[in-house]
Amino acid sequence: MDFEVNEALQILRRTPAVLTALLANLPDRWVMSNEGADTWSPFEIVGHLIHGEDTDWIPRAVVILTKGETRAFEPFDRNAQFERFKGQSLAALLDTFDRLRRSNLSTLERWALTPADLMKRGRHPDLGTVTLGQLLATWTAHDLSHLAQLARVMCRQYTEAVGPWRTYLRPLQQSGGPAGA
Repeated sequence: MDFEVNEALQILRRTPAVLTALLANLPDRWVMSNEGADTWSPFEIVGHLIHGEDTDWIPRAVVILTKGETRAFEPFDRNAQFERFKGQSLAALLDTFDRLRRSNLSTLERWALTPADLMKRGRHPDLGTVTLGQLLATWTAHDLSHLAQLARVMCRQYTEAVGPWRTYLRPLQQSGGPAGA
């Protein structure tokens, strides 16, 4: 599928509501549990998404649109959420994510990007040359990837409880992936 800004916006707009519908008012055993060492809980996934809203997608798009390849993006700390959101409530994180996402999507829509804009290039510190279209497509895929991760983490909390039905539940048959997967 080719990248289309308006179609990506349809996904990006829904992510905060999906997170809130799935996580709001759940007991800690659902939102603070992970898959084991070096994996993330739903709480940490939401924190990671907030950190991305602050430091990744729109800030990098601005670099592409204003500096092109002359300035590499700032490296992204994939684990910043562990210290940054320690002691905060999940409700506060969900509200923060919703507010930041609405602001970022408003900025993106205001830009009224053209196909030529989507081809503009920037420089990722590890990946090299990337386009604005690739960055925005990655933002969308990143949301979906973390929603899948979140569902898998929660599903695995019942690995033993489902008994023999485990055979039919693919997330319970796979080994835990690394954090951020």
